[in-house]
Amino acid sequence: MKNLFIVFSAFALATIIYGCSQGKYAATNKSYKKQIEGYAALLKEYPIKDSAGLPYAEEWVGTTNLSMRRPNFVIIHHTAQNSCEQTLKTFTLPRTQVSAHYVICEDGTVHHMLNDLLRAHHAGVSKWGNTTDLNSSSIGIELDNNGFEPFAEAQMKSLVILLDRLKKAYSIPTSNFIGHGDIAPTRKNDPNWRFNWKSLAEKGFGHWYDDATNVTLPVGFNHLQALRVVGFDIKDTTAAIVGFKRHWLQDTTKGLNNEQLKVLHQLSKKYQ
Repeated sequence: MKNLFIVFSAFALATIIYGCSQGKYAATNKSYKKQIEGYAALLKEYPIKDSAGLPYAEEWVGTTNLSMRRPNFVIIHHTAQNSCEQTLKTFTLPRTQVSAHYVICEDGTVHHMLNDLLRAHHAGVSKWGNTTDLNSSSIGIELDNNGFEPFAEAQMKSLVILLDRLKKAYSIPTSNFIGHGDIAPTRKNDPNWRFNWKSLAEKGFGHWYDDATNVTLPVGFNHLQALRVVGFDIKDTTAAIVGFKRHWLQDTTKGLNNEQLKVLHQLSKKYQ
């Protein structure tokens, strides 16, 4: 019950903070507050009401062992819009049905738009390994970038600080820091190929490959199986290859040459 008290206290604090806002987003902050209050009421339901027609016990017994569901992935996006303000507007229009937990502006300013323990609408139809509902198990971070530009130094600095906090807070595995283009390669390419994944991997956010210069590929090396081991959905093999090359080779062309196959082989060993 202590955990529930903490959760309700957090919800109460959030409603106070957002309820007091008088800025340009006062109306959408009010909507946020209303939705949070609805979820809080649902969590406080006692006893839990069921309507499946089963022979429920007359006496309701609530377990003492519980906690909020925690994120296990971090998905990094670029906004594909021309300003942070434009993205904030998009994420506060109900008709768009899209959102993220965090938006990091080009100047490094961070907007924490949704409690980490709640489900944002950022991943869409996607798959990574055996996980298909990434929205329910991940935190979405949007970087203010139109998709055709490098990522600003101040923005990346804020991102690293945020990733460090999230990794520690939720014990997120190193391999589970990935991009939208990795989990949905048939329809997404973000963050764009200019994103410095190697730098993040060196800090513990994602894996990188070892020097593959002198690597000899195993006889019968199956590159599709290697892509699957890394996490890619290989139903569309062309898209999976492009996704791999964009993330780990900063290359947007199709196909794999021998040197790139060596890199894939080295990388797949990190995920085994």
